[in-house]
Amino acid sequence: MEFNTKLLHGKAVRKYADGATLPQISQVSAFQYDSAKEQDEVFHHKAAGFAYSRVANPTVAAFEQRINEMEGGNAAIACSSGMFAVTLSLLNMLCAGDEIIASGGLYGGTIDLFEDLTKFDIVTRYVEHMTPEEIEPLISERTRVIYGEVISNPSLEILDIRAVAELAHTHGLVLIVDSTTATPYLINPIRLGADVVVHSTTKYINGSGNSIGGVIIDSARFPWDFDRFTALNGYRSFGKFAYTIRLRTDIWENMGGCMAPMTAFLNVIGLETLGLRMKQICSNAEELARELSQIPGVIVNHPSLPDSPGHALAMQQLGGMGGGILTVRVGSRERAYTVIDRLRYAVRATSLGDTRTLVIHPASTLYIRSSEKQKQIAGVFDDMIRISVGIEDAADLIEDFTEAIQSTAHRTEGEKA
Repeated sequence: MEFNTKLLHGKAVRKYADGATLPQISQVSAFQYDSAKEQDEVFHHKAAGFAYSRVANPTVAAFEQRINEMEGGNAAIACSSGMFAVTLSLLNMLCAGDEIIASGGLYGGTIDLFEDLTKFDIVTRYVEHMTPEEIEPLISERTRVIYGEVISNPSLEILDIRAVAELAHTHGLVLIVDSTTATPYLINPIRLGADVVVHSTTKYINGSGNSIGGVIIDSARFPWDFDRFTALNGYRSFGKFAYTIRLRTDIWENMGGCMAPMTAFLNVIGLETLGLRMKQICSNAEELARELSQIPGVIVNHPSLPDSPGHALAMQQLGGMGGGILTVRVGSRERAYTVIDRLRYAVRATSLGDTRTLVIHPASTLYIRSSEKQKQIAGVFDDMIRISVGIEDAADLIEDFTEAIQSTAHRTEGEKA
């Protein structure tokens, strides 16, 4: 099946109760059983069933099965937020003394998390660019994980998944990728060698900005060395499935960061239009980037543009599409603020991946805890505006942004005169 057909008719799309075309919302905390023996078997994972919604829930399971099929994984575990998904994807396999290698251009919240992990003696070594040439010199006996974003936000560099996966596996390391900004519509990282994929479902998967969530997808392909990955040592008997089993029955369950049933239901609805939305969003972003790049004095970055750092890999890995985010540099923070305030259609909001176009000034919001050096590596500048393009008509977006940018240019020139 092609992408949109699979979203609606894939193997994970069940015959739901009472002939419903969508899973029912099981908004309950606990489930009853006909006998104590049946309850015993479910609690000991000897029989299928649901015991408690923090541990498993029918609506959440329906979402997990559908996103897992779209990513081509072995299993998916839904979480209460994207950040919790990132956190558990790492803590599920790491112990004190272990190290991570990651890009300095990660989302600011992820960098803040990695700083928090240092208090547990889990240290992150950063590279400026996620290339094998920069990564390999940092690999040590303590390294366990290489972590990157498929499309970094907001620098929009694209990870060469195949090349980095080959390096990681040569050294017995796990490759975890955050594919939030790419989505399964543009790429399946597992097919290119990634071991674990995480998403903030809050963004494109949900699509309507109505709930917070995250998900972890395990490929179950990594050949675990249990003497090296000691966090998984108690799960040796499960072999390649050890990561999923520990995540599901241990750390995820114990920490309690489960996805709410209503959120899972909204994510299922969002998934069904993901292909249609991403096609429009990517097309809009490319058109808007192309038009804005023609304005003198404005620096535009989108992977569809030939001079973008991510252009070659976008053509190779993302089917020629550059995703739904672009950045615009307009010369000063003051002008960036003025441009943002003059927009009529774009919403000033902190998220991305919505049906609506969203704009934000990253330097004064998302990266307020970052040093100037960290901002520079992340590709964050005082005069930068990040645009998460929506599904509006491209012509309206082009007119709106063009007028806002050009009107501020005229005003600045007038003031100088």
